[in-house]
Amino acid sequence: MKQLNYNLSICLLVIFMIQSCVINKTKDNTEMNYTLLIHGGAGTLKRNRMTPEKELEYRGTIEEALKKGENILKNGGLAIEAVESVVKYLEDSPLFNAGKGSVFSHDGIQEMDASIMDGRDLSCGAVAGVTNLKNPIEGARIVKDSSKHVFLYGDRAQEYCISKGAKYEPSSYFFSEKRWKQYQRALKKDKIELDHDSNGDRGDIDFIESKKFGTVGCVALDSYGNLASATSTGGLTNKKYGRIGDSPIIGAGTYADNSSCAVSCTGRGEYFIRGTIARDISAILEYKQVTLKKAGELTLQKLAKIGGKGGYIAVDNMGNFIMMFNTRGMYRGVVTSNRPPVVKIYKDE
Repeated sequence: MKQLNYNLSICLLVIFMIQSCVINKTKDNTEMNYTLLIHGGAGTLKRNRMTPEKELEYRGTIEEALKKGENILKNGGLAIEAVESVVKYLEDSPLFNAGKGSVFSHDGIQEMDASIMDGRDLSCGAVAGVTNLKNPIEGARIVKDSSKHVFLYGDRAQEYCISKGAKYEPSSYFFSEKRWKQYQRALKKDKIELDHDSNGDRGDIDFIESKKFGTVGCVALDSYGNLASATSTGGLTNKKYGRIGDSPIIGAGTYADNSSCAVSCTGRGEYFIRGTIARDISAILEYKQVTLKKAGELTLQKLAKIGGKGGYIAVDNMGNFIMMFNTRGMYRGVVTSNRPPVVKIYKDE
């Protein structure tokens, strides 16, 4: 009897150890399966129009943002948490046209837009025309999680988000001499400028040639197979009449669905709205059953056909990803569970 009990105990111990190994192996494998991408704007980005110091600053900031998102994912965090955290980090940088780096509207104020989407249940939130939210993407997340709506605009949107914990900053926090000069230049020319349209005092040639579409965005696939996307922007310098671009519009600038992919766009928003570009990539995957690369190529052809310029990042539910654009460059980066952070700017990289 004692021998039987002893043998039974040994068997139970062996079973427990085997189960523990299986559980740990599954957990380890799960933790290693993630992908995260970032964009920081697309446009006519040329090496001869950027100092080495400034280029290093851009590359370093994007790499740090990638590491920040990766740290969340490799420690079991959700895609929705990673994309919000990354976009917050980029909003806090004056380098990009979002949050602290936002450009001025025609009325001399910074009107910011953002959106976020969770591929698990298609829940999403967006804000537009907010002026004092330190992190507009935080406002978008609050709208998604705490309201019964998807898209809130202006002062009342801002008041609601602050009442739910979003951080307020005075207008002085967002002010920069560089953005103010861009605004004054645009006013003088009566032009609506894209971010970094001109370089110092180089004149009208640079005004035309050095266009950059400002916006920041992040997409992620987490270790549980969930997708999420987030996008934030300050819009266009000297924009008028309360103009809103694609960044806060679900399906135009942002989209995520666990059954297909997550997308974040950057470019002249009017064209991305007309073409429902973010949703188009997802829909092609869903209905045509093609690869993400093919879906991206078909959508880029459509964007060009209607006259649009810009690009997008996307990741599907298998971890395949794309960083596509039809301009001379796009600030972009990617990190996955099996490759270190990679940052690129120019088209030939």
